[in-house]
Formats: sequence, C-alpha cells, structure tokens
Amino acid sequence: MNLPTRSALRAFVPSCLSVLLAACSADVPLNPSFPLTLADAKGELREMRADPRSLERPVVVLGGIHDPGFIAPGLAREVKKLTTPDAPVIAVSFLTASDFETCRRRVIDAVDRAFPSDDPAATVEVDAIGVSMGGIVARYAARPRTDGGRRLRVRRLFTIGSPHLGARMADLPTFDSRILDMRRGSTLLAALNDHAVDEDPEVYPYTRLGDSIVGAEHTAPPGRPAWWVQNVPFAFAHLAASHDARFLADIMRRLRGEPAYATEPAAPLPGDGGSTGTPDLP
Repeated sequence: MNLPTRSALRAFVPSCLSVLLAACSADVPLNPSFPLTLADAKGELREMRADPRSLERPVVVLGGIHDPGFIAPGLAREVKKLTTPDAPVIAVSFLTASDFETCRRRVIDAVDRAFPSDDPAATVEVDAIGVSMGGIVARYAARPRTDGGRRLRVRRLFTIGSPHLGARMADLPTFDSRILDMRRGSTLLAALNDHAVDEDPEVYPYTRLGDSIVGAEHTAPPGRPAWWVQNVPFAFAHLAASHDARFLADIMRRLRGEPAYATEPAAPLPGDGGSTGTPDLP
C-alpha cells in the first residue's frame, strides 16, 4: 500500500478543514431574503458606531421571561452605542412579573416615567425590541383596553425569537401563567393573532435556526416566516439570539432610517429548520 506523501497531506488537511468550517458556519445556509453574513454584520455595526444617527422615536427593549435584568439592559446599551449619546432608549425586564397583566403594567409605567405623555389612553409612540416573551408583551400591551386603562403605543416592533405562535417548551407542565399563555393555541395568542386591530404595531420578526425552546417555525405572526439566520457555532440558538450581530445590524438600519438588509417576502425556513449550532436544551 502506498502511503500519502507529505505534500499530499499538506494539500489534504486544509481542504478538510475548509469543509468542516463550512459545515459549522453561521452563514450556511444563507437566507436569500436576509443575505447578511456574520462578519459583514459586525463590520456594519463598527461603521454605525463611528457614524451615530438620531432615532425617530424612543426605543424600549423588552426582555424575556427569565431575563434577570442583564439581557434587555445589555441590548439597550448596544442600541445606544449606535445612536447618539442622549438617545431615548430604555429597557424593561420581567423576571418577577407573575402574569401578562403585570408585564403590561410594568412596561407602560416604565415608558411613562421615561417619556411622559398627556394622552390618557396611551403612552408616547415608541419603537420596541422584544426578546422572546418581550415581543408578546409588547403586542399585548399595545392592544386597546376594555377596562379604560392605558396602552403602549408601538409603531414598529422588532422581535427576536418571540413565540408568536406559541413555544415548544411551553407545553411542559407548569404553574407559571405567562408560560401557559405562550402555549400554542392559548387564549391570549389567539386574541393577538386572530383579531387584528388598527393599534397593532408593524412586526419585524427574527429567529435563529435550531431554536429548541420556541421553535423557529413559531417565531412570526400567522401567514409568514420570520427572517431566519443560521445559528452561531457552539452558541445557544435561542438563549443567545439577542446578541446576534445580524439582527442588531438590520434593526439598527431600520431605526436609523437606512435601507435594511432583510427584504420581503421573507424566505421560508430551510428544510426542517435544523441547525449546526448548539441546541438550547438536550
């Protein structure tokens, strides 16, 4: 048997490495309706930091169900770095909120404190970024009230891994009413999805493939898929999605009044929505 020569091995090893790297790439497959690579997104964010722009309206960042107060404020800080130093950006977390009513009251109170409004029916108009459950909180808080209470006035809502159609993990046994309300087919989600009203915000949904907590197929309102990207290798698909530079670059382009990367119609999820990244749970 002839053993491979040293020169043949030198040619073979790099080719194998390139195949392995491609298989573990955050850019394969590349979404045809969101063709932004991770490297290009990071470069775009560097350029934005060097050229800050003002916001059209205040921005409120809403955290997920188990955000202890790090994720939403951290994302809000990133948004502020890409705008002006005095940019009107706040964050709201919901770790200790017991139900969606408490979540709604908390975000409305926070917006009122930061940006007072004389309107007895609604807050000032804001753009919102909702991380996971935060996207559903924003939609719920934006709905008109039957009890005469005030609502959150949202023009545009950018959601990252939000369970618009329910969450896979919400089917597990629980006493948490927030999780019960995020089960597929819940009364709350049916009210949001089946009965559109004029006050509903424009929704811009984003997701990572391989999301085992919500499921990428559940992260957009009915009738369309979310703008998806491949997961970052060795990163949690859902839990780390709020840090994805591609989502932030596209959202910030829209907030800064610049042409966005993601286009309509959003491309369908590839195959079964699988991922080469790290699942959130075994």
